[in-house]
Amino acid sequence: MQNSEPPSPVDRRPLIAALSGEGARRETQRFLKFLVVGAFGFLVDTGSLTVFVMVLSMNRVLAKGLAFSLAVLSNFIWNRVWTYPDSRSKPIGLQVAQFLLVSVVGLGINLLVFALCDRLVSRLAGAFAGLYAAQAAAVGVALFWNYAANRMLTYSDVGLGR
Repeated sequence: MQNSEPPSPVDRRPLIAALSGEGARRETQRFLKFLVVGAFGFLVDTGSLTVFVMVLSMNRVLAKGLAFSLAVLSNFIWNRVWTYPDSRSKPIGLQVAQFLLVSVVGLGINLLVFALCDRLVSRLAGAFAGLYAAQAAAVGVALFWNYAANRMLTYSDVGLGR
């Protein structure tokens, strides 16, 4: 026997309420804080990448992986302390694991974009320009993945707009 009633539409009222007015302001503030933390992480990433490649003559992709890892550690600490201080209902171990999972996928995205851009731009504009153009492209692409995935997974205990 089949149900003749059409499926009920998804009730979007709670989401709309969370993302309007005060809730939208709170989410915007969180996103801006995430960007500031990410900018600091970019400095950690780029600074250590520069030291690894230009001073220590490391392989660029290996150096990128190490630099990115240092930035991830910095970003987790600052996001937990400053961007999402109200995210404490999850055990820190679980939150670290979720952040690392998101970061590993982000690292894959980051390394793929970095390797492709570094190869292309280095051929066209030289090694120095290639290194930094690839860095900027990799970080820019990975930013969107990192924010969305961390907001939905790592910091899911903080309600939207709360």
